[in-house]
Amino acid sequence: MFKNPAELAERVLAGDPVTPDEALELLHTDDPGMLDLVAAAARLRREHFGMTVKVNYLVNLKSGLCAEDCGYCSQRLNAGTDILKYSWLSPEKAVEQAEYGIRGGASRVCLVASGRGPSNREVGNVTRTVEALKEQHPDVEVCACLGLLKDGQAETLSGAGVDAYNHNLNTAESNYESICSTHTYQDRVDTVERAKDAGLSPCSGLIVGMRETDEQLVEALFALRDLGSDSVPVNFLMPFDGTPLAGTWQLSPQKCLKILSVVRFVCPDKEIRMAGGREMHLRSLQPLALHVVNSLFLGDYLTSEGQAAKADLDMVADAGFTVLGAGPLREHDDAVPADTSNGAAPEQAAAGQAGSTGPATTPCGSTCGTGGPAGSDAASGGRPAPSDPVSSGQGDDAAVPSAAPGPVPTPPAAPAPVSAALAALLSSGEGPERDEDDTRVRIELSPTVRRRGAGTSVAPNA
Repeated sequence: MFKNPAELAERVLAGDPVTPDEALELLHTDDPGMLDLVAAAARLRREHFGMTVKVNYLVNLKSGLCAEDCGYCSQRLNAGTDILKYSWLSPEKAVEQAEYGIRGGASRVCLVASGRGPSNREVGNVTRTVEALKEQHPDVEVCACLGLLKDGQAETLSGAGVDAYNHNLNTAESNYESICSTHTYQDRVDTVERAKDAGLSPCSGLIVGMRETDEQLVEALFALRDLGSDSVPVNFLMPFDGTPLAGTWQLSPQKCLKILSVVRFVCPDKEIRMAGGREMHLRSLQPLALHVVNSLFLGDYLTSEGQAAKADLDMVADAGFTVLGAGPLREHDDAVPADTSNGAAPEQAAAGQAGSTGPATTPCGSTCGTGGPAGSDAASGGRPAPSDPVSSGQGDDAAVPSAAPGPVPTPPAAPAPVSAALAALLSSGEGPERDEDDTRVRIELSPTVRRRGAGTSVAPNA
């Protein structure tokens, strides 16, 4: 058994991988030892990726009403979540949205559609989008996330220029029946294998915080290592109201950072992405997590809001990193408007709602025209607490028009640009909890997950 994380990191660099027992011991690192664990994981990260951060950008091609029953997903048919629902975006609209992320430094665009899996006709929709995107941006990587694949579909996607395929294992095989009954863990493994066999780079990761044990988390990590996933997105459960996992809050910022560090030890040379839920669960430790992960999603996710895109890029730059392929970030700040969040189309029309009365949007998602006072969420970039797990690839094949239940209420004013969850706590009058000696403030949050575009008909990432 290793003596300390630094010693184990040197052993891993010498070609001797960690064992499941060692990974579990790392996961159980106490809080005083957390920085030692992070420093050791950072040693592995720098060896393989230097000080670069890969920026990814999501385009939600089709959203909502999925017939699968994944317990974490806001897009499941009977979830009761107020999310945008629409059928396929046109290739032109999808490319338009992708370009906002590309201008923000994204080198990979992830094209995602809800549903159990695509029909061959729907695969054709995706290939036309990919061809249009590659025609204008030949160097951008394209990752597709469409659910379970049938024979021949991965080959079609590869032939159209798709570079990678995302299908997350999400959790350990021993835990899978507790989160889904409409397909199996093996179905997911089979789809990743189909993608690999077709020459697509396999992208498969996790959602943590779904009541799994630490042993099951380690089990899932070693399954991903054995599967040969080239990139490992780590999502942190955002328990949407209306889903079976609503109200599940098991993660602290320290726990999330330890999880990411253990992922780095198990998969030292793989792209590790802090994905959905990072803003709410890692919170102020996000910049520290950049020393462990080497990839993130820019701005918003599939059905929920993320951190403002400029805030993401500032965070990367302030921590001393550069965006992969973009050079020093300070030279590229102009690519993202100062008051925006993540690359969205300014139009409302993706779901055919030309007559909508919802708020107008600016590129990258900031809500405008809401009348919010200075210091409100609207005035500080429109960023409420983010986001649900991303890249699940689940949804519905039917075309469903987007509903417009009414305008989004103006959030209460906050005295400074703090997180929306904290602003809500401070404005509630309850105040934070204090230790007995009154010297340390301890804030426990169970914030509401804010749905992207709820109450409007705006396009995804709009």
